[in-house]
Amino acid sequence: MAAGQCGLLAVPYSLILSFMDTNLPVSSHPRVVIIGCGFAGLQLAKKLRHAPVQVVVIDRNNYHNFQPLLYQVATGALEADSIAYPIRKIFAGQKNFFYRMADVQRVEPARNLVHTSVGDIRYDYLVIATGSLTNFFGIESIEKNAMQIKSIPNALNLRSFIFQNFEKALLTENPEEKQALLNIVVVGGGPTGVEISGSLAEMRRHVLPKDYPELDLQQMQVILVEASPAVLGPMSAKSQQESKRYLEELGVIVRLNTSIKRFENCRAYYSDTEYIPTENLIWAAGVNGAEVPGLPPEVVARNKRINVNQWNQVEGFQNVFAIGDVANLVTEEMPKGMPMLAPVAQQQASLLAENLQRLMRNEAPRNFEYVNKGVMAIVSRNKAVVDLPKDVHFSGILGWFTWLFVHLMTLVGFRNKVVAFVDWAFSYFSSDQALRLIIRPFSRRDVKDDQGKKKAEHQNSTPEYNPTPPAIQAPIATKMA
Repeated sequence: MAAGQCGLLAVPYSLILSFMDTNLPVSSHPRVVIIGCGFAGLQLAKKLRHAPVQVVVIDRNNYHNFQPLLYQVATGALEADSIAYPIRKIFAGQKNFFYRMADVQRVEPARNLVHTSVGDIRYDYLVIATGSLTNFFGIESIEKNAMQIKSIPNALNLRSFIFQNFEKALLTENPEEKQALLNIVVVGGGPTGVEISGSLAEMRRHVLPKDYPELDLQQMQVILVEASPAVLGPMSAKSQQESKRYLEELGVIVRLNTSIKRFENCRAYYSDTEYIPTENLIWAAGVNGAEVPGLPPEVVARNKRINVNQWNQVEGFQNVFAIGDVANLVTEEMPKGMPMLAPVAQQQASLLAENLQRLMRNEAPRNFEYVNKGVMAIVSRNKAVVDLPKDVHFSGILGWFTWLFVHLMTLVGFRNKVVAFVDWAFSYFSSDQALRLIIRPFSRRDVKDDQGKKKAEHQNSTPEYNPTPPAIQAPIATKMA
């Protein structure tokens, strides 16, 4: 498609059939509908503040969720409201901004229409910024029974589930059952897996002995399982080695070149017969794009990401775009697509805000070029690894302070920055985490609708899985060191 072909439409659809648009006001400006208010959607809506457009954001949650810190909510280091911020409050005073809390059911590009749970919304330009979903690689028993950390409800459920299992461990006299209740297996050696493993190991060392003096916590094992030969695969070899060393110093058992094949009856199998006894399996092994129904299958890649061109325009469409984790932008430097990182999403959003205005002026859009400003991961207090461009690497306490500063500054809202800083300072000086509350007990069971039919888990919804497996009666085949 020639550059500039997607110019300003002769008659904005926001002036046509506006009665269908969930009470959105009629505007003489073209309407930009953004599905999702993660890092990409949030940045785009902000960058369009002064643009001659009507910005409409659709999200099922009324808050922006800072996903990199979800694991701290799960382990009690932070409360949920310190990493979330109301969407309407973020955009208070932005006159061209409108928000609708809704589930997107499907898009209809032929009619420039988005079908949602609260009504149909027309658009002149559509931007899909739905992020990613957990990829269970088709393993049904894991999808059914494992815990995940992709949303605030996920994190709160995981927190409750872990502490509920400690309470159960106090009551059982069956040693095999107690071992399974205490063991925590984390699958996936990326940043999320490494960070939650380190946090759980610190909790075992500093927090749990105070709360559960009756339990022999020497029996508790935190086991990180990674299918590849190293943790933190995208980072430098030095960061990989140092993060593994940090984890092992904390007592985390790191099992590389190992895959979990199924999870049932309190057993995480890594072969047909060998398994790790655990009731607590945390799945952080991979993600897929959160595609939106309605696009032709040929524009959706195998990992559910949407194929886009160099300026994030969906293949075959003039006025539909995708940014962030859901966008599959392949280049010579990135043959597998851009990394699914917040900086990529934010940079794509900033450029798209500029390119939308270029297209409306019939000017050629600029191609996206990712500027890698570095990657980092925290393992525990005073232990983090940082890779910067030009092979600059540092770790330890300097890396830890760098990680704290970057994440503190990236949090949305002054209050959230203050609350997170206070909580981190308290945890650092007291070696304690105060948020060990089981506010809403969690049990794994199938989600069912009002007619009793099983429902598929929806992005950012609260997962409820099968009942907790019965106590283990058979001897444990494999005992971890």
